[in-house]
Amino acid sequence: MKIYGDSISGNCLKVKWVADSLGLSYDWIETDILKSESRTAEFLALNPAGQVPAVILDDGRPLAQSNAIILHLAEGSALIPADAYERAKMLEWMFWEQYSHEPYVAVARFHVRYLGRAVADLESRIVERGAAALQRLEDGLAAAPFLVGACVSLADVALVAYTRVAHEGGFELGPYPRVQAWIARVEAALKIA
Repeated sequence: MKIYGDSISGNCLKVKWVADSLGLSYDWIETDILKSESRTAEFLALNPAGQVPAVILDDGRPLAQSNAIILHLAEGSALIPADAYERAKMLEWMFWEQYSHEPYVAVARFHVRYLGRAVADLESRIVERGAAALQRLEDGLAAAPFLVGACVSLADVALVAYTRVAHEGGFELGPYPRVQAWIARVEAALKIA
């Protein structure tokens, strides 16, 4: 398998962490988004959306979108709950991550860390919704150590990617002690350094 990804991207790292966790063999092809390497004709032939991550599976088929990729890679593994309701809860968190977490926490991080903007210059909507997303995580972790019960799942992988670096976008995690403890548990479970 070939994984096209940028090491600064939480969405790309999700794929790497799942592949590593499952012991899958792959070639990592660093694709620098800051240099527009996902916009070349060669890359666009692989993924017309011009986004990383993208993978070429062992059988030659391409697949894009981080959560679709990790769901495919983890099929049949303990990262996907066997119980239908828990699996649906995992997917609920994963869909929420792409719609209500990543567009705020990750976007703030990108603007501050990689484009050099000051946190004070970010759109107030990004800051407010990012803080609301972190509070939603804090509340969601009140009853269990992971987002879907007692074991790490793809929901945790999807959400830890940008939450663990939220401070790089101006979101301090001090007000979210359950989130901080959860990050440590997920990193330990996935052996993320």
